Amino acid sequence: MSIRTLIVDDEPLARRGIALRLARHPDIEVVGEAANGREAFFAISEHLPTLMFLDVQMPGVDGFELLRAVPLAQLPLTVFVTAYDQYALQAFEANAIDYLLKPIEDARLDAAVERVRRALAARDADDHCARLLRLLGNVSGKPDLTLDEALVDADRLAQPVEERLAIRDAGRILRVPVEEILWIDAAGDYMCVHTGKDTHVLRATMRELESRLDPRRFQRIHRSTIVNVGRVKELRAHLNGEYFLILDSGQQLKLSRSYKDKVRLLH
Repeated sequence: MSIRTLIVDDEPLARRGIALRLARHPDIEVVGEAANGREAFFAISEHLPTLMFLDVQMPGVDGFELLRAVPLAQLPLTVFVTAYDQYALQAFEANAIDYLLKPIEDARLDAAVERVRRALAARDADDHCARLLRLLGNVSGKPDLTLDEALVDADRLAQPVEERLAIRDAGRILRVPVEEILWIDAAGDYMCVHTGKDTHVLRATMRELESRLDPRRFQRIHRSTIVNVGRVKELRAHLNGEYFLILDSGQQLKLSRSYKDKVRLLH
């Protein structure tokens, strides 16, 4: 019986390299590839893979966010592909079916495939789901994470992203092209949407706007700020672990320590 396999990595050469190595295993059938978490979400639903090679660090929807969004019944056995540091690797060693460090060695990939075969033969896929849950808890700093807490609203991935943001203004509805948006910040129960020329105000929450905007282009950098990452011109480190982002408009925004993982998206 073939093992239906999905490869998820934002680097085309990395996906190609994994596919070529897997071709040496006749029982592995690569049924699809995905370049980001959003594509992977749809690919899992379409192809129902048994196995997934998942890059952890991807722009927009990363590997962990993808795992939280996938329905438990569709969750494949997952081999992580990662460049994480040694501290994080301890979590992978304890909870993942296996993990591969970039650059991937042939022998390690072969060993990972063999572990997958043994896992399927032992029918311990349910145990694998439990290990993934523990992994998500360890990485998020919540070791007692429950399934309900781990799952996020999959609508953020399933809904098409908007190219124009509808804003009510004095009895009319403005449709602002999202590429014109520089940043968005909160003002009480309202959101201020800043473009190069104007500031528009709409009644919404940060979570609502995050679900409507493409995460590959818009990222939250503070509990009250979303930025268009394509408009960031400069990144300046601050002594207390925070950063300041300088937009191409000259506007300066703070990236708080709580969102310091977003720094990698701005390099």
